[in-house]
Amino acid sequence: MFQDKTLTCRDCGAEFVFTAGEQEFFAEKGFTNEPGRCLPCRQSRKQQRGSSSQRQMYPAVCANCGAETQVPFQPSGDRPVYCSDCFQARNRY
Repeated sequence: MFQDKTLTCRDCGAEFVFTAGEQEFFAEKGFTNEPGRCLPCRQSRKQQRGSSSQRQMYPAVCANCGAETQVPFQPSGDRPVYCSDCFQARNRY
């Protein structure tokens, strides 16, 4: 049913093989698009995304226990901010 296909990488222009096994895997997962990048370019892109995903953290004081904490958003002061322990306790149910 599936046969190996030679594709061209959109980043580096190199040709790479989209194997029958990979095509079968894509079909099982419901993916409809063929890969647009060769393996080295996919790995490079994944690594770049991973290193730049460091979130900016902002200092805050927990409205429940008063502990100093870091949160991934700029507190505006109009809503309470909680440390991770108090946040989890409040949102457990």
